[in-house]
Amino acid sequence: MKNILTVKGLHASIDGKEILRGIDFTVNAGEVHAIMGPNGSGKSTFASVIAGDPRFEVTGGEVTYNGVDLLAMNVEERARAGVFLSFQYPVEIPGVSMANFMKLAVARRREYLGLPQLSSGEFLKMMREKGKVVELDSKLTGRAVNEGFSGGEKKKNEIFQMAMLQPELSILDETDSGLDIDALRIVATGVNKLRTPDNATVVITHYQRLLDYIVPDFVHVLYKGQIILSGDKSLALKLEKEGYDWLINQYK
Repeated sequence: MKNILTVKGLHASIDGKEILRGIDFTVNAGEVHAIMGPNGSGKSTFASVIAGDPRFEVTGGEVTYNGVDLLAMNVEERARAGVFLSFQYPVEIPGVSMANFMKLAVARRREYLGLPQLSSGEFLKMMREKGKVVELDSKLTGRAVNEGFSGGEKKKNEIFQMAMLQPELSILDETDSGLDIDALRIVATGVNKLRTPDNATVVITHYQRLLDYIVPDFVHVLYKGQIILSGDKSLALKLEKEGYDWLINQYK
């Protein structure tokens, strides 16, 4: 089984405050991992550090992606290499059309993979096909990135980008945040359609409801910057029913 991501003893801080306090985490091809935990436990920080957010300082540990030192790569290099982050709060990019944004991103990804560039016709056909994965209104691809999009449309757009870029490692940071049940179903179905034996997904969430649609192979509980317990989907069900107190009390 191909190893995609290995994290050993990861420590990270922001503005001098330590957030991650020694994380060990391994993801293999074909796997879906869920990271859960109470607010302030470091879930989004972990996602940001893996994606290369320069606001965070790695103060210890190592991270390898496909056997290469991920921490030595800048954010653009990580994206080209196939690391994708779906944001909890996707930003608007006024003046940049979705089509142009995706055309440049896809071109850089294909360049990295040594694949021939797509013609304009091939690219537009690809956009139409991938848009159907998340039922994205084709009119949205002609507008500026996320500008004027509803919350659900922004989240669908994130998974659409994931479909276009075909990353090896996708990190979904609270993609279910603010979604109604229909939008949640559409987004989760899109994620499932994009799952292959060659890629992997890390789902960060507060709620069990997302995991009713995206079934994880492993569930990890993050608390105070450390993974304190790992299990299968039954762990998420227990957390939904009983909360985190029983686990946190044991940890204390």
